[in-house]
Amino acid sequence: MSVAPRVDPPPHVIRPLPETLVNRIAAGEVIERPAAAVKELVENALDAGATRIAVALTGGGIERIEVVDDGTGMAPACLALAVQRHCTSKLPDGDLVNIATLGFRGEALPSIGAAARLAIISRPPGAACAHRISVAGGVVEKIAPSPGAPGTRVSVEDLFFATPARRKFLKSPRSEAEHAEGACRRLALAAPQVAFRLTVEGRTVFDLPAQDRAARVAALLGPDAAAAMIPVEAARGEMTLSGFICAPMVSRATAGTQSLVVNGRPVTDPVLRTAVRVAYRDVIAAGRFPVVALWLDVPADGLDVNVHPAKTEVRFRAADDVRGLVIGSLQRALAGGAGTASPRPLIRPSLQLVSQGARSPWPQPGQPRFAGLAEAQLGFPAPPPSVRDFAGAAPAPADRAGHPLGAALAQVLDTYIVATTDDQAVILVDQHAAHERLTHEALRSQLLEDGVRSQPLLLPAVVDLPSGHAACLADAAADLARLGLELEPFGPGAVLVRALPAVLGPADPQALIRDIAEELAACGQSVALPDRLDSVVARMACHGSIRAGRRMNLAEMDALLRQMEATPRAATCSHGRPTFIKLTRAEIERLFGRR
Repeated sequence: MSVAPRVDPPPHVIRPLPETLVNRIAAGEVIERPAAAVKELVENALDAGATRIAVALTGGGIERIEVVDDGTGMAPACLALAVQRHCTSKLPDGDLVNIATLGFRGEALPSIGAAARLAIISRPPGAACAHRISVAGGVVEKIAPSPGAPGTRVSVEDLFFATPARRKFLKSPRSEAEHAEGACRRLALAAPQVAFRLTVEGRTVFDLPAQDRAARVAALLGPDAAAAMIPVEAARGEMTLSGFICAPMVSRATAGTQSLVVNGRPVTDPVLRTAVRVAYRDVIAAGRFPVVALWLDVPADGLDVNVHPAKTEVRFRAADDVRGLVIGSLQRALAGGAGTASPRPLIRPSLQLVSQGARSPWPQPGQPRFAGLAEAQLGFPAPPPSVRDFAGAAPAPADRAGHPLGAALAQVLDTYIVATTDDQAVILVDQHAAHERLTHEALRSQLLEDGVRSQPLLLPAVVDLPSGHAACLADAAADLARLGLELEPFGPGAVLVRALPAVLGPADPQALIRDIAEELAACGQSVALPDRLDSVVARMACHGSIRAGRRMNLAEMDALLRQMEATPRAATCSHGRPTFIKLTRAEIERLFGRR
């Protein structure tokens, strides 16, 4: 039997793809979901000089998207080119360096038209009528006259009908609508000078007039954020940073409420987000994200926006300078005492911090100070001879006048200080959390100056540890000495403690050393030295602070309140928890149904 000779298949033939298919493939890079289409259309409206923009979504934007603006509009000839790939009016001289518009690629409308049913009705000012052009799955229809007001109306229907595979990967209409709403909010925050309206399934989500930045941030970020806004203004060379950040007690579970605008463009830049996270690192709870709305302006030649088709990523030529500007500016804004901002923590009813105060009362002569903190270290002034004894009596208005945290009335549960202010509000202070921040800042200040002052122990303490933890302490002995902690190896599984930071007072060396060893072991050598030292400082502060359950007299309570008002970042403890809350008279009356 003869065997037929083997026939190899012919080599693959390279052939050009049909233009319609090419456009559909390219559309997937630009239009990933309804939110991307909304973003591109609103950016076009902003680039057209619109003063009013209205967005309406049906079926999460999958069924229909409509964007209406009062911008410059397009004449018929421009309308025909607008739906062709790589046709744009935004690069008149072909300069990809000095880009002053949000869009510039000429890909958005052709991509939408390749993946959906697109209709554009546009009328320039002064034109006799509007004109309409339609594109469905990449097929362009003829332009025809149409009724329409000056400006442009764009409708997108049946998104991804021409690319069913992409449509299968979309989320539910509700989820897609949430993403589109987020895109609209970011653009509305970036351009507060433009009136914005967003309607979802016939329901108005927001309808905002043209307004200043503060009003737009307050309108879009919510009342708790509005009450906690801290202004930011800074410059470095030709770069400027402005906007608002919220006090640490107002935070979110995700970074979705961080609005970052670079040269008028909303971005999700990792350099900026990292800088925001670092600036808040010492004052916000782990796993929470700060709320910020920041506008950064840099020279055009120092920014590359041609990084990704979505144009939400940018590259900075001087990334280190940008990072330093953001971190430094935010840390300075957050560095006020407990009376320098008005955050409203997410507690029911909404509770509000207070504004900055001034003078300080003094503890009474002969009464004990804070356990473990020397009077000179806390900076308490010497008491005048005429301070009256107000124990057991409500303080007169003069006693609390000018003090944002008011005057102490009592201690409840041996843990919380109750105070009243001259604006008839009640202040509740967590004594341990508050004193922890005071100790933390005292240690940090000494560390930055010339090292933490140490206090030798009368009898050196031997602390037994797992061998790995003992090794971590031995490796970090030189760094710990800068923190006022003097120790040396004492066998394979122990260390000998000779001195503790003086600011901690009579802290328990056993518990303190074990906690520090665990902290260093958890950090590992991969964590930068400043971060490791700051973690150790936080541990020390916790051990050297007034504990819950420690009874205090009124003079000590008042002294703690005054020190909180003068200490940076005193609105939160070292772990990001609030140190105090404020109940206004209106909020108390609301609790009792009086309002």
